[in-house]
Formats: sequence, C-alpha cells, structure tokens
Amino acid sequence: MLIYLRIIKESFNFAINALKNNKLRTFLSLVGVTIGIFSIIAVLAAVDSLKKEIEGSISSLDNSTIYLGRFSFGPTEVPQWKWQQFPDVNYEEYQYIKRNMPDVYAATFTLNVPSETVKYEDKSISSVEVGAVGHEYYEIESLQIANGRFYNELESYSGSLVVVLGDEVAETLFGSGETAIGKKIRLYGRKFSVIGVLKKEGSGIFGSKDTSIFLPVNVIRKIYGDSNKNLFPFIIIKPESGTDNAEFIAMLKQKMRVRRGLKPDEIDNFFVNQLQGFADFIDNITGQMNIIGWLISGFSLLVGGFGIANIMFVSVKERTNIIGIQKSMGAKNRFILLQFLFEAVILAIIGGLIGLVLVFFASIIASSFTGDFQFVLSPWNMFIGTAISAAIGLISGILPAISASRLDPVEAIRTGM
Repeated sequence: MLIYLRIIKESFNFAINALKNNKLRTFLSLVGVTIGIFSIIAVLAAVDSLKKEIEGSISSLDNSTIYLGRFSFGPTEVPQWKWQQFPDVNYEEYQYIKRNMPDVYAATFTLNVPSETVKYEDKSISSVEVGAVGHEYYEIESLQIANGRFYNELESYSGSLVVVLGDEVAETLFGSGETAIGKKIRLYGRKFSVIGVLKKEGSGIFGSKDTSIFLPVNVIRKIYGDSNKNLFPFIIIKPESGTDNAEFIAMLKQKMRVRRGLKPDEIDNFFVNQLQGFADFIDNITGQMNIIGWLISGFSLLVGGFGIANIMFVSVKERTNIIGIQKSMGAKNRFILLQFLFEAVILAIIGGLIGLVLVFFASIIASSFTGDFQFVLSPWNMFIGTAISAAIGLISGILPAISASRLDPVEAIRTGM
C-alpha cells in the first residue's frame, strides 16, 4: 500500500513540475479536457435545473390529474390537420362526466382566456393572467389561501362577480398594509368583489399564480359565450386516490365516445392528457438534450485526450534517462507504468477541476440574470466530471505508460545521456 502512495506522490510531483516547467504546452494540452468537462457538466447542470424547475412548477398537481380537451400535451399520431378539426369540449360534457363517471374526486371546467387589465381606483395592472375555473379547481390544485376564501359551488354555478387574487396582484393594487378582502376591482367592464388572496408562490417556468386572478368560469361563459374558438376549454379531472388510472381513462374515453356518438371505426376526436404522461415527455426531452450535450462535448474530450497523450509521450522522452536509472536500481515495469499512468490521470483531473470551477462560476452568473430560476451544480454532476476526467487521463496515458515501462534500462540511460 505504501508503494502505491509513494507512486501517487511522485506522479503528482511530476505532474505539477510539468505544469510549472512547460506552462504553455501543458495549458494547450489541458484546454481540450477543460472545455469538454465544462461542456458536459454545463449541459447536465442546465438540464437538471430545468427539470427541477418544471417538476417544481407541477408539483402542486397530482400526476393522476387528467386534462380532457381537443389538444394533446405531447406528440400524437393523429395528423395535425385532423386534430385541428376536433370539436372543443363544452360545459354540458363536463356536467355529463360529473354525473356519469365513477371515482371522480374533483372535476372542473376551465377556459383559457387572454390576459386582462385589472383596475382598482387609480391603480391598474396590465397583462394579468385570468384563471376561469370552477370551484373544484381549488381541490384539484390544492391552492393555498392567505386571506379570505375561494368561491363556493353556488357562486361558481351562478357566475357570481367574485374574484381571488394572486399575492403580487393584491400587493400592487392594495399595498401590504391594506386588506384586499371586500374591495371592488374592475375587470371586463364589471366590478368584482375580492373574496380571497392566495399565498405567495414565487415565479416558475410556467408562470406564477402570484400574478394571476381566479374567477368563476361561468362569468367568462356569459361574457364570451360558448362558441368562441379562441378560449381553448378543458375539463380537468382528478380521480379518487387509489383508482386504477388506466381503467379510469379507458372508461372516460368510452363515456366521451358515447356522448359524442362516435362509431366503432372512428377515432377519438378528443385527447385525454395525463400529467404523468407530460412528466414522461419532459423526461424524454431532457434525456435527448443530455445525449446531444454528450455528443458535442465528446469531440472536445477527444481532442483533450490526444493532448494528454501527447504531453505524456513528450514526458517519457524527456525522462528516458531517469527511467533507465530507476530500472537499473530494480524498479519493475509495473512501477514505471503506474507512475506515468497516475501522472496522466492527475493532469486530466486538474483539467477537469478547472472545467468544474468554470461551470460553478458560470452557474452563479447565469442565475443572477434569470431571477428565481437557479442553475444548480449538484454533487453528482461534480462526481461525474471528476470521473470522466480520470477516465480520459487513464485512456490517454495508457500507451505512453506502456512504452515507458518497456524501455531497456541500458538503452534508456544511453539515450538520455
């Protein structure tokens, strides 16, 4: 064990001397490894951060939650020209599902409407996201109320002029010291009573409820009507806990087919989107991004590997006399091989560590420009970077190390003189 520690120590000293004595040559040799490790770890960190942000944005929703509509959340085999002709889901179909589908924990009808300007006295906020949803949306998304309440079933069905504000909207309109509950805001040319304010959520990749407001979907139906093609309606359904999702979706499709009078040979003219499927789709996208990053970075690592191999061959040439003396004093081939192999690995790890440091500072700089979106350099990615560096050094140094270990001691001493 001591001999291996001695080899590592000597190899480390040789590597450091190579850095000191041949700064430019060593720098140029390590640039490839540094860039390769920087590229790979930067891609992995960016993808991991993006995935974490997406998962955080949909964490409030159960993966079993189903979105029924004429759009698919992911790739589909149905041609675009065909699904563009699908009819929108409507309020009557929502009521039909509520009456006829078993094992439904909560279901709501929702309309995706354009953003609006909200006014209170002399204050106004433009581009406010409007959530036109039924009262059960509160249960589906587990909304957190800071003050007041969410609208109830009666207010939802009757289309009462009540509204629940996001934290930032309430803060902008009323300030931190004044309560928003009971105040009247103007929207769609009407006055809405504020009955609730949501807890602060923070920004996310899909936006934030802090800058949104929620009001009964039947208010929007009264304003826009049921035949407006720009509202993109969905029926959101959350099954009971423990329900077999595959069976639930199969029954839901059958109920919708019966409701729409589809024949056995006709395809579904609607899409059943599940958040789990969306999460799988995101995993697939991030996986492809990782692969592309590895392929691109692989070329830099290949160049870096050749650079390490080159510097090691030069090192063997310069230390031929020392190798001959070591062998003449009884050093075995294994000792010489490990000495140069460890040196190659140490040089590669140094290049890799430089790459990791660059990624660390790049993540800090990037995070400062992206607000709440944080780039994270995880310990696992740091381990991957170090392991790849060591592997590059091992592969690149094996041939120079073998050539050094096979030198004839007499010829080595004579050549080095």
